Amino acid sequence: MAIPKKYPLTKPKPRSSPRKKAVIKKKKPTSYKFSWRWLGFGILLVLLSPFYYGYVLKLFTSTWQWFRDIGENPHYRTYKSFNIPIPSKYTIHGIDVSYAQGKIDWQKVSKMREDSVHISFAFIKATEGLLTVDPYFKRNWREGPKAGIACGAYHFFRPEKNGLWQARFFLQNVKPEKGDLPPVVDIEQLDGVTPETMRRELKAFLTKVESSTGVRPIIYSGLSFYNDYLDGYFDHYHLWIAHYHQEELQMGKNTNWWFWQHSDIAKINGIAHTVDFDAFKGDSLSFRRLLVN
Repeated sequence: MAIPKKYPLTKPKPRSSPRKKAVIKKKKPTSYKFSWRWLGFGILLVLLSPFYYGYVLKLFTSTWQWFRDIGENPHYRTYKSFNIPIPSKYTIHGIDVSYAQGKIDWQKVSKMREDSVHISFAFIKATEGLLTVDPYFKRNWREGPKAGIACGAYHFFRPEKNGLWQARFFLQNVKPEKGDLPPVVDIEQLDGVTPETMRRELKAFLTKVESSTGVRPIIYSGLSFYNDYLDGYFDHYHLWIAHYHQEELQMGKNTNWWFWQHSDIAKINGIAHTVDFDAFKGDSLSFRRLLVN
């Protein structure tokens, strides 16, 4: 007898097809190539920027200047563009020129500047003795003021020549005008005459120029020559004294000096040769008062 099969009391659930597992894609790590590319591009722009190089160069030059200035007097430091030390207590600076400087580009002279130092005035050689006119005088006398530089003319005095005639010769070539610096007489040597003769002829020159122009001339001389032969004789004249490569002009406080020629080796844009460099003792108001009215 066949044994009957036993069936479960509950109906089995129909088998379904096996469920597919959802495929979870792993996130790829974020790529930084794009960010690095933009960063590199930004760095490249900075490196190629003239502002960047300007900043770096300025920082470098400032640091180098700081090292160079160690031990220097901060009131008498070297100005690289002018190639000389310049006393900082003076605010008005100038030059004096002659044929020795050749043809000058006065526009370049007037535009040259380092920190606050620039050329405000120039003394220009006009004549010498009784016969010599500086070959560059007329050009310099014309072009200097065009560049905005206050100019004055000077005569190189020869003590063995008649002082009155030298004054007449100078005045034939120079006509001071409003805004000019006063005329200057340059006396540096005795030329074989006695100090008394030199002073007599110099006095004749000064008197003639002042009476003809209404302007009292300035006397230029070296410090030693002034101390030896002029001190005490022309005290009411303004003085322009040459004393090179010193931190201060070693003259008495009561000496009537207004201009100091403190270097003879300055380099100036627009001038091919070295130049004498000068400082004015007073402020801008004093300087304007000195000019021809």
